[in-house]
Amino acid sequence: MSRIAFLECAVCGNRVSAEEPQTVCPVDAGSLMVRYDLEALKQTAKRENVAALGATPGRSVGMWRYADVMPDVDPVTLGEGFTPMLQSQRYDGLVVKEEAANPTGTFKARGMAAAVSMAKHYGLKHLAAPSAGNAAGALAAYAAAAGITAHIFMPKDVPFANILEAKAYGADLTLVDGLISDCGRMVAERIAEQKKLAAAGEMPANEVWFEVSTMKEPFRVEGKKTMGYELVEQLGWKYPDAVMYPTGGGVGLIGMWKAFEEMEALGWVSGKRPKMYSLQAAGCAPLAKAFGEGKTRSEFFAGAETMASGLRVPKPYADWMVLEIVRESGGEVIAVDDKAIFDSVGDWGRNEGLLLCPEGAAATASYDKLLAEGKLTASDRVVLFNTGAGLKYVDTIAEAWGIRREVVLPKALPVGGIITPV
Repeated sequence: MSRIAFLECAVCGNRVSAEEPQTVCPVDAGSLMVRYDLEALKQTAKRENVAALGATPGRSVGMWRYADVMPDVDPVTLGEGFTPMLQSQRYDGLVVKEEAANPTGTFKARGMAAAVSMAKHYGLKHLAAPSAGNAAGALAAYAAAAGITAHIFMPKDVPFANILEAKAYGADLTLVDGLISDCGRMVAERIAEQKKLAAAGEMPANEVWFEVSTMKEPFRVEGKKTMGYELVEQLGWKYPDAVMYPTGGGVGLIGMWKAFEEMEALGWVSGKRPKMYSLQAAGCAPLAKAFGEGKTRSEFFAGAETMASGLRVPKPYADWMVLEIVRESGGEVIAVDDKAIFDSVGDWGRNEGLLLCPEGAAATASYDKLLAEGKLTASDRVVLFNTGAGLKYVDTIAEAWGIRREVVLPKALPVGGIITPV
């Protein structure tokens, strides 16, 4: 743990030791951020180390190539990170960061790889999280690889792939008739009950679940920040003009901004940081509403409804951080409706050969909107995140497009042919 100097509350600045597992700040429940001694690291952490580590036999060429600015633990890895940057066929300045190439098919692999690696380091036995779908699959996979039990609470209407993979990885799965906020409440209630039982000696303390919810533990940000390191490295250690990022809980956007701060402190990149565009679905747009109203925090988005399940987060825990980053960068929070999202899925499939996830299509639809409004041009260097594989959403996309599969089985199957006589 020598590379971690301390954990720092993003709200009050309170410092907490990283020697023991932590959730949120004990003073005000603010999100804890991992801090390193960057002045000391400037002497040893060099850009050339990144490429060298990536080329070392037996070492991951994925996100752990940034070991100099990651927790000093043995990683639980399935090969996450260093996903491709795909040049758009139609827009000269646009590249797509294709997070579908990650294990479990989404960017969630990054955060959970880091969180589970730390959980194993701490000796934790049970991890719990609410999820809109893809984080559940990632947690289940990495927990299985680490020999840790995952306890997952998901809305029952998430894409079927999310349910199947949670079961396939052996997770303890609870499907909830509600939203991710309801799932989060249930996780918190269950852990509170367990802590009472442990305090009364009615339950072993090491059997109490540890929560790894969005921004309620420090290390998912550390995994997600590698997206920021990667996009800068893949652009020749230069910033793009803009970054377009679909936002539910906002961990990735917060993580990338942290990566930019660290890289600048280390002398790895210079110049003007990109404008950060946070993209939401109109049916669940608490950040877009707060941004438009000039507020520093969002309100709970009542009646949240969108088929882009990863964006169906009615009240992000660290909403103020997302809003602050977007404003500081000169970007915007944009919401587009489900029709625009699924129209964009079709458009990019036909014209670019990419089957976007609905969340990624919220970004492409927003990009089209910014082009139409003249706020971006096709030559502006833009990195757009497709956060997951469209194939994980085949039931959702088919429903949005009104596609039904009719399966008619024959009444009797003939026996014979190649192997046996007809």
